[in-house]
Amino acid sequence: MAFCVANAYAQDSNSAANPANATTAVSAASVDKSKAAAVNERLLPAESAVHSTGQVTIKGKLVPYKATAGTQPVWDKDGKVIASLFYTYYQRSDVTNKDKRPLVISFNGGPGSASVWMHVAYTGPKMLNIDDEGYPVQPYGVRDNPHSILDVADIVYIDPVNTGFSRILDPKADRSQFFGVNADIAYLAEWLNTFVSRTSRWNSPKYLIGESYGTTRVSGLAKELQNNHWMYLNGVILVSPTGLGIKRDGPVKDALNLPYYTATAWHHKVLPADLQKRDLNEVLAESENFTLNEFIPALSKGGFIDPVQRQHIAAKVARYAGVSETAIMQHNLAMPPAYFWKELLRTRGQTIGRLDSRYLGIDRIEAGSGPDYNAELTSWLHSFTPAINHYLRDVLKYKTDVKYNMFGPVRPWDNSNDNTGEDLRLAMAENPYMRLLVQSGYYDGATNYFDAKYTMWQIDPSGKMKDRMEFKGYRSGHMMYLRSEDLVTSNEHIREFIKKATPAPGQAAKY
Repeated sequence: MAFCVANAYAQDSNSAANPANATTAVSAASVDKSKAAAVNERLLPAESAVHSTGQVTIKGKLVPYKATAGTQPVWDKDGKVIASLFYTYYQRSDVTNKDKRPLVISFNGGPGSASVWMHVAYTGPKMLNIDDEGYPVQPYGVRDNPHSILDVADIVYIDPVNTGFSRILDPKADRSQFFGVNADIAYLAEWLNTFVSRTSRWNSPKYLIGESYGTTRVSGLAKELQNNHWMYLNGVILVSPTGLGIKRDGPVKDALNLPYYTATAWHHKVLPADLQKRDLNEVLAESENFTLNEFIPALSKGGFIDPVQRQHIAAKVARYAGVSETAIMQHNLAMPPAYFWKELLRTRGQTIGRLDSRYLGIDRIEAGSGPDYNAELTSWLHSFTPAINHYLRDVLKYKTDVKYNMFGPVRPWDNSNDNTGEDLRLAMAENPYMRLLVQSGYYDGATNYFDAKYTMWQIDPSGKMKDRMEFKGYRSGHMMYLRSEDLVTSNEHIREFIKKATPAPGQAAKY
């Protein structure tokens, strides 16, 4: 891999405090000097770029690419630099016509998480050194990703404020303009407008992909970009989606956990023998049917449910969840997820992971109503943190003393007025080109797969756009791509989605 330092928009590390805020082209030597000053002060330059080249074999074909690791400012309404966002941008270098080349814009979630997870484990040209089930191995680092979507689309990974290397530069900046559902969407849309302009991607088919809270972000961005920046998208991909502001409190919220319980119990082989011997998809279909047609109506009756029916429902919930009827009855039929993570394998002295219930933990005591720690998250931080620091600093050669925040300080976060599900619906209704792909792991207990299905169903209550929406499930957790088998299929599903949502030349956007 060859490297060079290049820059078209560099500023010194004090530019955020410069009232003129001048942006000028400078030489590579000036960039190095500016970056050195930033390192000495442990500040990120408002604007910087380091370019490199590489190649990766995807589906048996060599794909050359150019990688840019850099920063681009966030400006306030008066044009003053108040923050800088770090990004990594991959362009296939043997494709010259950007008008036909799709661009995928990638965010992770949290809120407060860097865009590291999908970058070096899912869609990018490099992937973690992990085993086939996603567990850490040494030596840490990255290797080529033969399943990357870079063969069909260019990709940019963006770290929101205070995540990754991204930072607030103006100490007087109002934090509320970054840290909230709608504030986050607004400033990122402005940033993307500039990025698309600078990289000459206005004509390109564009796709947003978000994971976890990133799905809230990209659902809101779909409308914000379209209605306030007149940037029209071809598709949105929701990986392990949140609720997107769609109301489901009470019986519906409680009941939607059950199919996830079923999947997890099946994986750990604790379901009744007649269910355990059947294929997972078949068992899940049965659990989903019970949830929709019996469990939700039963929970809706609350304490006034007939005692005989209560016992009948408790027995069936216990059957599908792999726990005792007593535990179900003690929770008035609605066992909370945290208790399930502690209870399912309690007799084995093990807990299960929240974000991926394949992962096992051990607690100080077996008693209690929830695990001591998240077994899966500690495992992921173990493998991701050294890998991303090595990759950005030593492979892509982005040199800085700024700490890479896997999770950054973004609290308090304003969750009010979350209408992102409706935002996505409206954006799709206004844009006949736009399609939706939802991806979920069956063993994700934080944003469970059946809740994700429910979200997709409720985005379009009229059913008039359901032919433009699709759901894909995988036998893994929140980051389904960490399991090698699912890395292959989930990337292929994205590849197929992009091809399907990129219209043929001359195909009009109309109903």
